[in-house]
Amino acid sequence: MAFEGLSEKLNSVFKKLKNRGKLSEADVRASMREVRLALLEADVSYKVVKDFVAKVTERCVGAEVLESLTPAQQVIKIVHEELIALMGESNSKINFPSKPPCVIMMCGLQGSGKTTHAAKLAKYFKAQEHRPLLVACDIYRPAAIDQLKIVGERAGVPVFEMGQIDPRKIAKEALKHARDYGNDIVLIDTAGRLQIDEELMSELKDLKELAEPSEIILVVDAMTGQEAVNVAKTFDEQIGIDSVILTKLDSDTRGGAALSVLAATGKPIKFVGTGEKLDEFEVFHPDRMASRILGMGDVLSLIEKAQTAMDEKEAERLAGKMQQGGFDLNDLLDQMRQIKKMGSLRSLLSMMPGAGKIDESQIDERQVPRTEAIILSMTPSEREKPSTINPSRKRRIAAGSGTRVEDVNRLLKQYEQMQKIMKQMGITGSGRNGKGKRKKMPAIPKELLQEFNNIK
Repeated sequence: MAFEGLSEKLNSVFKKLKNRGKLSEADVRASMREVRLALLEADVSYKVVKDFVAKVTERCVGAEVLESLTPAQQVIKIVHEELIALMGESNSKINFPSKPPCVIMMCGLQGSGKTTHAAKLAKYFKAQEHRPLLVACDIYRPAAIDQLKIVGERAGVPVFEMGQIDPRKIAKEALKHARDYGNDIVLIDTAGRLQIDEELMSELKDLKELAEPSEIILVVDAMTGQEAVNVAKTFDEQIGIDSVILTKLDSDTRGGAALSVLAATGKPIKFVGTGEKLDEFEVFHPDRMASRILGMGDVLSLIEKAQTAMDEKEAERLAGKMQQGGFDLNDLLDQMRQIKKMGSLRSLLSMMPGAGKIDESQIDERQVPRTEAIILSMTPSEREKPSTINPSRKRRIAAGSGTRVEDVNRLLKQYEQMQKIMKQMGITGSGRNGKGKRKKMPAIPKELLQEFNNIK
């Protein structure tokens, strides 16, 4: 995941500070040197690193930190605040005009993920009850129009295309089509190049003048590091961009572009791509990203993903089955499929507090599809009553799912443990006590509540 190396190094620096107890000015300056090296290794631009470290050092050598009872915590708090300031104080929103349609012009170099992210953005807006229209103005790249039609169909969004004619005419006709058919958002997928050239910029300037976009979004690849910042600066100087979408943030990238774009161009990152699927797309929250970098997790984003992926009626149905003691392997399969919609295990774990302590080599992304295959190899009656699965049935299930008997045993044991936990919580069986009254959920210990309230 992005920022993994930076997170490890910063957490190592802060761990040393915590072990020192009271800090001196020399301790702070030594730590800031390590922070500077960590940021430079993460491919953050030198000027941005220099300014960032200077601001943090100035605040950390003050009496507020050095005379504090918890100086290390104060340093972490200051670094967190300055990281947020570096990426933007709050998440920026799309500039919607007073009169629709809102025209969004997508631009970027070839290979940055522009076409796919146009569809991701369209799907995002559709979920908010808008009526987006995708426009195919990339007439040069082979199969670009076909690619937009495919991703548009997956997103459930119409695509306007007129073949390989002048993109200016396509844009003009698309705007007319949007007004006639009530599309309130028009996303123009423009042509890209392997490198910035005069021909590309000339066409983009013409499209900007003709379409009068409310927002020009530059799509940049996070894996290109500092080059992403240079591309953003050039596009901004040539045509004037309003915001940035950073793609491939799920890759093994150092993430420096995310920390450098705003400071270098003055243009905010509004969205990030976190995978290849159309659902792997997030609004960029600087405060949440800063928390992820410092290993504090991002529980709010995790909750939002769960709310988007989980079906509320299905959740109520499962809760009812749990109360009646009817939770079976069919329900476990449904739960797993809903979790899969939220993204990869690595992306979900990266949002958990203390994720930096998890050894990613121990995370097996194949475990979920493997478990799914085991359950699907069972008969309907076996899924409803796992207790009927004897050794011969286990061998059949293992052969049918391409797994081992040990894997089938492990799944059944995990299911039994889940049943035990439900019993302890008082939500199995009839869900009632001996007097016929509904059992109450056990009270949460006061110590646990106190610990929760102490979390900032």
